[in-house]
Amino acid sequence: MFTRLGSFTVRRRKGVLAVSLLVVALAGILGGGVFDRLSGGGFDDPNADSSRAEQALREEFHTGIPNYVLLVDAKGGTPISAVDSGATPAVDGEGVTAAATKVEAQLKADPDIAEVVSYWSFNRVPQLRSTNGTAALIVARIGGDETAQQDTAKRLNDELLGTKGPITIGSGGRSPIFQSVSTQIEGDLTSAESIAVPITLVLLVLVFGGLIAAGLPLVVGAVSVLGTFFTLWLITLFTDVSVFSINLVTAMGLGLAIDYSLFVVSRFREEVRAGRPIEAAIIRTVETAGRTIAVSALTVAVSLSALLVFPLYFLRSFAYAGVGVTLVAMASSIVTLPALLAVLGTRVDSLRLWKKSEPKPVGEGFWHTIAVTVMRRPVVTSVAVVALLVFLGTPFFGVKFGLPDQRVLPEDTPARITTERIGSEFSSREASAMPVVALRANNPTDAQIDSFAEALSRVNNTERVDAPTGRFIDGKKVLGADASLAGYRAADGSGAVRFSVVPAVESISTQAETLVHDLRATAAKVGPSSVGPTLVGGQSAALVDTKASIGDRLPWAAGIIAGATFLLLFLMFGSILVPIKAIVLNVLSLSATFGAMVWIFQEGHGAGFLGFTATGLTDTTTPILMFCIAFGLSMDYEVFLLSRIKEEHDRTGDNASSVAIGLERTGRIVTAAAALLAVTFLAFATSGISFIKLFGLGLTLAVVMDATLIRATLVPAFMKLAGEANWWAPKWMRWIHDRIGFSESEPVDDSVTHDAPEVSTIEDRDAVPVGN
Repeated sequence: MFTRLGSFTVRRRKGVLAVSLLVVALAGILGGGVFDRLSGGGFDDPNADSSRAEQALREEFHTGIPNYVLLVDAKGGTPISAVDSGATPAVDGEGVTAAATKVEAQLKADPDIAEVVSYWSFNRVPQLRSTNGTAALIVARIGGDETAQQDTAKRLNDELLGTKGPITIGSGGRSPIFQSVSTQIEGDLTSAESIAVPITLVLLVLVFGGLIAAGLPLVVGAVSVLGTFFTLWLITLFTDVSVFSINLVTAMGLGLAIDYSLFVVSRFREEVRAGRPIEAAIIRTVETAGRTIAVSALTVAVSLSALLVFPLYFLRSFAYAGVGVTLVAMASSIVTLPALLAVLGTRVDSLRLWKKSEPKPVGEGFWHTIAVTVMRRPVVTSVAVVALLVFLGTPFFGVKFGLPDQRVLPEDTPARITTERIGSEFSSREASAMPVVALRANNPTDAQIDSFAEALSRVNNTERVDAPTGRFIDGKKVLGADASLAGYRAADGSGAVRFSVVPAVESISTQAETLVHDLRATAAKVGPSSVGPTLVGGQSAALVDTKASIGDRLPWAAGIIAGATFLLLFLMFGSILVPIKAIVLNVLSLSATFGAMVWIFQEGHGAGFLGFTATGLTDTTTPILMFCIAFGLSMDYEVFLLSRIKEEHDRTGDNASSVAIGLERTGRIVTAAAALLAVTFLAFATSGISFIKLFGLGLTLAVVMDATLIRATLVPAFMKLAGEANWWAPKWMRWIHDRIGFSESEPVDDSVTHDAPEVSTIEDRDAVPVGN
């Protein structure tokens, strides 16, 4: 197949380039519209109890969880003592009341606001006033989906925030927080690109040795990114796609373009130096490097496709983006790039910035020396490196997962400042209240409602429970029903009722998770005999449900990755041990990376230097993303290395020599590719958003560690220890491989002379001609 593909590309080079150009133009025109169709949410499981509770609030009670909170400061107000009951709170002054009431009226008149209530319109309850009386809250709910909510929050902030007469207004809550996150990330990406792109361009010239060759990855990268934008645009016609997935498209689009272009151009130069004519060299390049790129890309795509098993469309979006950009990069690398090489021919090495240098004899290179040294003491090397990786991974045993909140933002972000002030200056956590909804209640009596509310209010870390019949604290009704509780019964007469549980702990914390479990256990025990089955919602419940949803599906994702990777590598190499070894080494490498991430981002080592706030928690979704992406990229390098080892082994039958020469031929190329990719990921670490910083730094460590430590030590050590067993498989599996497997040993029918290669740039020094 790859022989035919290479021949077709060479014969129809102009047509291939014309079609590629047309596709890129259409993708750019249509795909550019994807940015207006992307969504800003997707962090919740739509089938979880917390999501169903929020849906029930909207449909049955025409209400919901507040997502936009205004903190109104009485400018120049005098604080009152918490025990001075005779003092008048500053927020009760006539001027402050009039100004705040005007703001509330403006919110009520806004078509995008579904609900609004304030300290001044809600009987001046102390829970909506700061403990010193100088600030109070206006609590609102923005309607629409998460993207619309963030857009509305931005518009309202522009209209309302700042000093207005006797008051100063700030905003907090979920919508302003995540609107700030989106804005921050957008600015951070622009800044990161301004850093990464110039460095990448310089490294490309150094790696490829000339301006023409260095420009080839940029062509492949442009095709990959624009093609994926078009793919995502098509996907948005059928489902939601997260705006955060664009980050992966740009990073992996350029990164994979560099990787694949480096291997194609390197192999092409090798075949030309071996004496093949230009066209035959391109065909042989597609047969060998092209086949390896295809298997590598499929392995990366499979790893990322595992994200599709998760119900959070935030994670699924990265599968859409990652699989799309990987397959487009593969297609452009083995179709468009060979066509370009067919047109350029030897001119690919024109505009060189320095003369070619004399090559070192085969077997004397740095990576060859490393491999030979490791294989002299494979047991000692393996034990030492594995012990180091296990040690680095031990902090991951203490991982505690959480969801993003205001602390992911820089400390000087207005939305974070306001939200944290609300948490510290107000005695009650009204904005973190958890709804408890009884949908199938059969018109419970007031006594039954009281019994259920009393049981909920006795749960540890519950501050107060509001019910249709009154307000409850520590198992006792402290206030009877009032007008504000009228909406706690469904207006359609279905008998559905709702409760509001005000927590006494931070909403994103292990204590809040325990509270959710305790509330659900109490509801399951008391509810059936009083108000019926219930649903517990809110931010804390969403954290519990998200962790459970990911945990339930994690074995399926791991099984897909491991099974598909084993199958692809077996079909490539015809071995049982090689795929197993590759999977184990990748997991070992990634566990060390995750350990380092917990040590840094969860425990806070280096938080001041890196500029983030350690919360004692690790974002739930980021390690999943990192694992799937880093696992795929690790296999990318594994396939390139093993393919050259296998090619040499098929030629000579010498296991140790094949490993050394395989590492010599690919060591510089893989290291250069990893360095270029690491620059792209490291740029993400400059972000002010902590989970993006975690994402960037984690992937940088994973790529660098895998391309150097794993490839340079554990791979040659383990392959030396296994010997010829590396390539063993049972007869029945060998029979399967012989019929449907694929390898790089098929020669192309042309006249070849095997002259000594001339070596210059990084990838040239690794290139050694392979005989037919």
